[in-house]
Amino acid sequence: MNAAGGRVREVSPFCGRVYAAVRRVPAGRVTTYAALARAVGCGSPRAVGQALRRNPFAPEVPCHRVIAADGTAGGFNGARCGAELERKLRLLAAEGVGFDGAGRLAEPGRFFRFAGESLKKTE
Repeated sequence: MNAAGGRVREVSPFCGRVYAAVRRVPAGRVTTYAALARAVGCGSPRAVGQALRRNPFAPEVPCHRVIAADGTAGGFNGARCGAELERKLRLLAAEGVGFDGAGRLAEPGRFFRFAGESLKKTE
């Protein structure tokens, strides 16, 4: 699998679909774990989160652009607070994505929509 557009690493077919989908989220935009799960034909946002936690292709596969459905940052590298979450917030801020005083996405217009696409493997 070449999910990063260059480096070859072994990943599961599911992780490959997740990584390919998140690469379509442009800088300055975010998606949610749930929307990403739907885009790859998966019913579990948590499974998507686990795939992103194991992302060996960062930053080419920009897992920092995936946030929680309630508009909060969610987690990063397996952490929901502390230095790792602060790093995610810095990466997003560098792309122009900000959060309000309640910790929610400041500009909802920054949500990226997959437009009904599905990367689900057809069998």
